[in-house]
Amino acid sequence: MKFIIDNWMLIAIAIASGSMLLWPVLQGAAVSGVSPDGAVRLMNHEKAVVIDIRESSEFAAGHIGAAKSVPLADLEAKLGGTVKNKNLPLILVCQSGTTSARAVSLAKKLGYEQAQSLAGGLAAWKTASLPVEKS
Repeated sequence: MKFIIDNWMLIAIAIASGSMLLWPVLQGAAVSGVSPDGAVRLMNHEKAVVIDIRESSEFAAGHIGAAKSVPLADLEAKLGGTVKNKNLPLILVCQSGTTSARAVSLAKKLGYEQAQSLAGGLAAWKTASLPVEKS
């Protein structure tokens, strides 16, 4: 106990530095969804359908090549007509990955059990130097 009292500052520094080392690991665990490379694999091997949930103007400015535009506000009403086969993997895309992560729960509620978010969104797709189309 005397050691702890005499060296409280060293112990505090050790705890702070350990926390800083663990922070990136914890952040990585919090990121949910499929990586851009994983999305490409799903698209090529499992015929995954890519749904871009951004607004139409954002979609026109740049989107993943095979993506279909279904804005988030219309997702519940239009997803069933856009993707009829609920057994196919579904990849939801937004700009940064946060909105699409929330949209996954809506898609799963509609019966799309293989719905996933693109981790990092279109920004991560571009960072991975994957192609983007404009319409």
